[in-house]
Amino acid sequence: MPLDRRLIRLTDGRLSVTGWRTAPPTLLLTTRGRRSGQLRERPLLYARDGDAYVVVGSNWGQARHPGWSANLLAVAAGTITVDGETTGVRAVLLEGSERDRVWPLLLRVWPAYRDYDARSGRSLRIFRLEPVRSAGR
Repeated sequence: MPLDRRLIRLTDGRLSVTGWRTAPPTLLLTTRGRRSGQLRERPLLYARDGDAYVVVGSNWGQARHPGWSANLLAVAAGTITVDGETTGVRAVLLEGSERDRVWPLLLRVWPAYRDYDARSGRSLRIFRLEPVRSAGR
């Protein structure tokens, strides 16, 4: 993961350790640690939903939720870097029918999410990351 973060940042999101051109869409999410207060970066696969980005806290199917998802629950804000452009976002935890609606979008990006969901023994957290518009835009 540290190498992937570095590679994504150095190439403005054009390269990832998962590959080039055939790699699933990846963004770099920056959140503030809920306990440490330090900035935390994580590369995440995403699906587009209108002008927003949808990400899932799969944690590779482990039983625990990833730390970045708990950070977003504590403070529903962060930044994302996509294709070299950094944007502030507001995070919304999706539940119910809205969660059900975006699940197929995520499976198109990474079908293994279905396996991660089955083996994790928990409900995977899905967030919609909505770009924050400045007052002058």
